[in-house]
Amino acid sequence: MTDDTDKRGKERVYSEAEIDGRLKAELPKWYYENGWIRRKYKTHGWKSTLMVINTVGHLAEAAWHHPDITASYAWVEVRLTNHAAKGVTDKDFELARKIEEVVQWQPGAEGGALEGTPQTDQRFAYVKYD
Repeated sequence: MTDDTDKRGKERVYSEAEIDGRLKAELPKWYYENGWIRRKYKTHGWKSTLMVINTVGHLAEAAWHHPDITASYAWVEVRLTNHAAKGVTDKDFELARKIEEVVQWQPGAEGGALEGTPQTDQRFAYVKYD
């Protein structure tokens, strides 16, 4: 048994104050509302929106922890909570970090061989990076 589980093996559910503190420290673009940690990603259009949805879907399936997703033409909202635990747990924070890392990845900013999508050409622009 770890500090993150109780005697019954149930995952630790964080309080609203703890969630707010962790989000500010670890995931400043995410926020807590109505029992979910949330993040809205702005995109340059439908093609990019679908790529973000598929990316989140892949990560969620690999993690076996599934968010709720709402989307429109140029944005995707990801919402995470642990339904079994009835609240926000470490699973939500860990998946949020991985989603943030992958969706916000900008290869061109790393200085390597990968250029990243050309943000100035709307035919190829992808996510509207923060």
